[in-house]
Amino acid sequence: MNQWFGGLRGLGRVLILCVVLAAGGCEGTDTRDQVDDTVEEMTGKKNLDRFKQMKDDLGEIQTQQTENYRQLEENDDDK
Repeated sequence: MNQWFGGLRGLGRVLILCVVLAAGGCEGTDTRDQVDDTVEEMTGKKNLDRFKQMKDDLGEIQTQQTENYRQLEENDDDK
């Protein structure tokens, strides 16, 4: 009988461990997003993404300005 209770305790421990691991594995989306955001900020990924976005924006602005300048030259030539 003592062995039976010892086996039950072992099974209970395994079940408790499984429940704890399953509950810990569930990720809340808000909490997970906050953790991911913090990690990205700390590793500098967010700053790198911002830099790339600014670089792309500046490239687009330069292209627009070049096109505007060409149009002005064409308008001056037509006069």
